[in-house]
Amino acid sequence: MSENRKLAAILAADVVGYSRLASEDEDRTLARLRALRSDLIDPTIAVHNGRVIKRTGDGALVEFRSVVDAVRCAIEVQNGMVERNAGVQQDRRIEFRIGIHLGDVVEEFDGDLMGDGVNIASRLEGIAAPGAICLSEDAYRQVRARLDLSVSDLGNTQLKNIAEPIRIYSLQVGTAAEVKPGVTAAVARAPAALPLDLSIAVLPFVNMSGDAEQEYFADGISEDIITALSKLSQLFVIARNSSFTFKGRNVNVQEVGDSLKVRYVLEGSVRKSGNKVRITAQLIDATTGGHQWAERFDRDLTDIFAVQDDVTQQIVGALELKLTAGDQQRLATEQTQNLEAYDCFLRGREHMWRLTREQNIQGRQLLQRAVDLDPKFAPAHAFLAVTHGLAYVNQWSRSPSKSLEQATEAATLAVALDDRYPYAHWALAVVNLYLRRLDVAIREAERAIALAPNLVEGHESLGNALHYAGRSDEALVCFERAIALNPYYPDIFLHFHAQAMFQLGRYEEAVVFLKRRLVRNPATDISRVLLAASYGHLGCVAEARGQWEEVFRINPDYSLEHRRKVLPYKNPADFERIVDGLRKAGLIE
Repeated sequence: MSENRKLAAILAADVVGYSRLASEDEDRTLARLRALRSDLIDPTIAVHNGRVIKRTGDGALVEFRSVVDAVRCAIEVQNGMVERNAGVQQDRRIEFRIGIHLGDVVEEFDGDLMGDGVNIASRLEGIAAPGAICLSEDAYRQVRARLDLSVSDLGNTQLKNIAEPIRIYSLQVGTAAEVKPGVTAAVARAPAALPLDLSIAVLPFVNMSGDAEQEYFADGISEDIITALSKLSQLFVIARNSSFTFKGRNVNVQEVGDSLKVRYVLEGSVRKSGNKVRITAQLIDATTGGHQWAERFDRDLTDIFAVQDDVTQQIVGALELKLTAGDQQRLATEQTQNLEAYDCFLRGREHMWRLTREQNIQGRQLLQRAVDLDPKFAPAHAFLAVTHGLAYVNQWSRSPSKSLEQATEAATLAVALDDRYPYAHWALAVVNLYLRRLDVAIREAERAIALAPNLVEGHESLGNALHYAGRSDEALVCFERAIALNPYYPDIFLHFHAQAMFQLGRYEEAVVFLKRRLVRNPATDISRVLLAASYGHLGCVAEARGQWEEVFRINPDYSLEHRRKVLPYKNPADFERIVDGLRKAGLIE
C-alpha cells in the first residue's frame, strides 16, 4: 500500500504535572479532565474544524486544516483554562502545554498520523511553559500576518530526536505576553481572580416529599436563598443556572467546588407534607470536605420565610461576615402572607426560567394568579413583567405592543411595592431597554446590581443596555462579570459577547464567539445572521452565503425588518452595520 503523505497543522497538548495531580487524587483529577473535555476542549476543537488523532491519559494530538485554526483553538482553550483556574490554588490547577507545527505527515489506514510533523509538535509541547503555546517557525510564518500575536522569539532550539535545530516562538496566553489588541484581544482577557475564601454555590435542595410534583417547591427554596445571598457584596455567589446544572446528580462536594471555583457549598433537602415542612441544610468547605454548619428545621408552612431568613443568617454567621445595618435590611426575604400566592409564584417562576413559548404562557398564568391573590407581592409582579417582556421580544404574543405595555405596568408596580427587591429593578431595566429608554434601563440595571452585586441578570441587562446605547466596550466588562458569576452560562451569552465585538469592528473575534454558540445551539437564527454579517465584513463571501441559507432553513419567517424594529439601538446606524455586512456578501440589495 502506498504512503498517503500530506502537509498538516498538528497541535499537541498535555497536562502540566499530571502524575502529581493523579497521585494526590486520581478519581477527582480524571473527573475534572473529563469535564474539561466535554465542556471546553472538544467543542472548541469542533468549532475550529480539528480532528483528534490520538488521546493519551492527559493529552491529545489534533490535526487542523490550517495553522490559523490550530492557533485560534489553542488560544481559546488556554484562555478557557485561565478562567477555570481563577481562584484555584496553584498546586490544584490543571494547566496545559501546547505545541503547534506545520509539517509533512504520513496518514495510516486507520487515520493515525506519523512522521516529523507529529514528532516536532510533540517536542514543542514538551518545552512550552504552563499555559503557553509554542509555535515552530513554519507554523508562525503562516499566522503572523493573519493573527496579530504578541510572541517571544526563543531562537533556534535543538529538540530531542529532531536532526536540525528549529526556531521557536512562544505565545503566553492571559498573563505575561498576551495577544495584542485586535482580532483576539477579548478572548485573551481573563477575569480577575475570584475571592475564593468568600465564594459559595447553593445546590438545588433535594425534594424528599415522595412526590415529583413538589420539585418546584424545593427548587424555589434554593433559588430564594441564592437571591438573598446575592445581595451581599462580601460574598461571591454562583448564579442559579450554574448551581442547578448539578440537579439530580450524585456529585462530590469537592468536585462542585473545583467546577464552580468556589470554596463553600450549601446543600440541603426539603420535605413538604400538608401544612408541615422539614428543611435540612449544611454548609461545607469544598476544599476540605469539612462541615461548617448544619441544621434541621421542622416548621409549619406558614414559617417558610422565617426558615429561609434563618438559613441565610446562619451562613453569614458561619462565614463570619461583618454586615452593616443596610446589609441586614436587604437580606430580609420578600414575603407574602398568602401561601397560595407564594405557591403560584414558585411554580410560575420555574416555568418562566425554561424560556419557551409554552412554558412562558404557563408561567404568566400562574404569576397572574399570584398577583390576583396578593396584589402587594412585589416578586410576583416583577416576574410577571418578565413573562410579558419575553412575549414581546420573541413574538410569542398576538399583540406585541400590548405585551410591552403590560410588562411596563407590572415592572413599575413591582418597584413601587418594594424598591429594595433587585429583580423588580431588573424587570424595569429589561422593559425600558425595549422601550428604547436606554438611560433609564442603564440606571435600573445599576440599581439592581447595587442591591444585589451578585445578580447575574443585573450584569447581563446592564451589558445589553450599554451595548444598545453605543457603549459596547463597557458592555464587554459586564458580560465578562456575568460569565464569572455563571460559569455554566446559557449560550445566549456568547451572542451578547459577539454583538458587542461586532459593534466594535472586531469581526474575527465575533466569529469565534458565534461559532462557539453554534456548537451549543445549532438552531439559532440570530447568531447565524450576525455570523453572516461578520463574514461579509471580512470578505468571506462563501461562508456568509452558507450561514444566510441556514438562517432560512431554521426559520423561514426570519425578518431583518422585524429585527430592525425590535432591537433598541440608540443610533439606528449601529443596526445598519449588520445590514452592511450582509450587503458586502451580496446577500441583500
